[in-house]
This record gives sequence, structure tokens and C-alpha cells, in this order.
Amino acid sequence: MPFQHFLQNLWYGNQPLSMALMPAAWVYAGLAVLRRQSYVSGLLRQHRVAEPVVMVGNLSVGGTGKTPLVIWIYKFLLASGYKPGIISRGYRGRATHWPQQVRPDSDPATVGDEAVVIARHCRGPMAVGPDRRAAAEALIRHHGCDVIVSDDGLQHYPLWRDVEIAVIDGVRRHGNGRCLPAGPLREPHARLGAVDMVVTNGIAGRGEFSMKYLPQPLRPLREPGGAGTPKVTEVHGVAGIGNPESFFNLLRAQGYRVHKHRFPDHHAFRRQDIEFNDGLPVVMTEKDAVKCERFAGPLHYCLPIEAELPPVFGHRLLELLRRNQHGQKTA
Repeated sequence: MPFQHFLQNLWYGNQPLSMALMPAAWVYAGLAVLRRQSYVSGLLRQHRVAEPVVMVGNLSVGGTGKTPLVIWIYKFLLASGYKPGIISRGYRGRATHWPQQVRPDSDPATVGDEAVVIARHCRGPMAVGPDRRAAAEALIRHHGCDVIVSDDGLQHYPLWRDVEIAVIDGVRRHGNGRCLPAGPLREPHARLGAVDMVVTNGIAGRGEFSMKYLPQPLRPLREPGGAGTPKVTEVHGVAGIGNPESFFNLLRAQGYRVHKHRFPDHHAFRRQDIEFNDGLPVVMTEKDAVKCERFAGPLHYCLPIEAELPPVFGHRLLELLRRNQHGQKTA
């Protein structure tokens, strides 16, 4: 955690070291732009699949709210008459062969923690793997999907995309606005000018769509199908995500006084990480919960969340799909 705290101060503060790293950031940004242009120009090949692809991603390293948005998009498209499927990298999944089908009961160690969270919310076709094209083709071939939603793939240019959606953290925004390693950006800020829609997790800026989190009743980890709110005002908050403070803020907004426990993103939790032996409930994110269920006790809960977006976002998404269904969109 000290290193992660150091990076947060470097990227989202006003640290002199960030300026010293600017030459490296310029090189990184130049390579990122060159790589994208190689695909846009056709020098490197993009692979199409038979159905349109909605690409959801971000510019910044760390969590911005992609997973709740992907879940919302899937449910919206399903309600709109589509047969959507979801693909993802399966980050930190240790499967021996890819692509992997993801179900609500899949092992997060095999397919990745975020993938299991998405599968539990959507309960529809999902496949993960480093080769997103292969994952998409598997869903189209075996499940008859007529639109693919790709989680966290904005920089995965080998896969053709028909609609691009970038997600921004409404509080941290783009940090100091610099590319790695001087700042948190994977590509220069100007890249947002080429995406179809920008969704802001929080208060939206001009031309952006605001996404809000709606916390749901706490769910006990020992009884995944149950729900209940402990009659306390003080809890331990556990978060192994890109922006732990956002989760702690959600808990505080629910009226809890929070003892904060930060862990690195995608942390491999052990029993001792979530045991504090003081009788207080322990509340964690859904992404952390899927890795802790097997050794959780009666005081362990997770806080499910649902995304809320304005109706105009859904209308715009359907319009873009209809416009780009024949593949006019490029990277």
C-alpha cells in the first residue's frame, strides 16, 4: 500500500517528481498515439466480428466505474430487444486455456474477480480472454449474440469497435493530466475527442453523461442470496479497488462511521485480511466479496451498487448502434 499511496500523490497531487518524469511521459504518449494511428491508418490490422461491438474503457489507470456501466449497458440492450454478450480480458485470471465462459459460480481466481461480479449481475453470455476477438466470436457462435459489450478495452485496438464509450471518475477526473509514468493517463487527454460518448461517474462536465451509484441493501457473504442491514453505525470498510476512497464515501453516505482498510487493486485476500475481532461488521466491495466468500464469517457483508444513467444516454447508444451496425466506425 505505501507504493500505491505514493502513486496517488504523484498522479493526483502537485508533486515535483511528476515534472521530472515528463520526458518519459512524452515518450509514452508519443508511442500511444503512434500505436493508435497505426490501426486507424490500416498499417496494423483491426479484426471485425460479425456483430457490432460496444467498447467501454477509460484513459486513466485504476477504477472509474466501468464495471457498473457495462452491467447497465447489458441490461439496457437486453430490454431493448438485443441479445447482448459481454467480453473482458479476465484480468489476473489464471485459466490454462482461453477464452473462458464466465458463469455466476465461476472461480474468480480462474476468470478474474470483475468478470464474476458482472456475470452475477447479468446472468447472460460472457467470455473472457486475452484475445477479445476469439471471446466475441465464441459468444456469437455459441449463444447467438447480436451485439458485444467489451469491458475495459479502449486501448485494445486489434478488435474493431463500432461504439466507443470512455468512463471518467467525476472526482479525480484526469489527475494532473499527464501520461504514465508522470500521471495516470494511458493515452493523451485529446483521445476523448475521438470517442462516441463520455460517461462521468459523478458530476458530469459539458458534453458528458452523468452516472450515479445507487447503493443496495448490504448482502451477507455467508448467504449470497440474502440481504440485511446490521443495526450499527460503525463498520470496517474493506476495499481492494483502484480508488478505495470512493467506496468509503459510499459507506459514509449510508450513515456509517468507517474504519478504513485499503488494499491494492485486485488483491488476493486471505482470511486474516478481513478479521478484526472487535464485533463490528466488515463491509467490502462486490469485487472483493467474490474472493472472500469461501472464508467469510457472519459479520462479513458486501455493498452491492447499481448504476443510474439518464434516458438520453440509452437513446444515444441505440442511435449509434443503428448508425454503425455495418462497421463504418473505426478506432
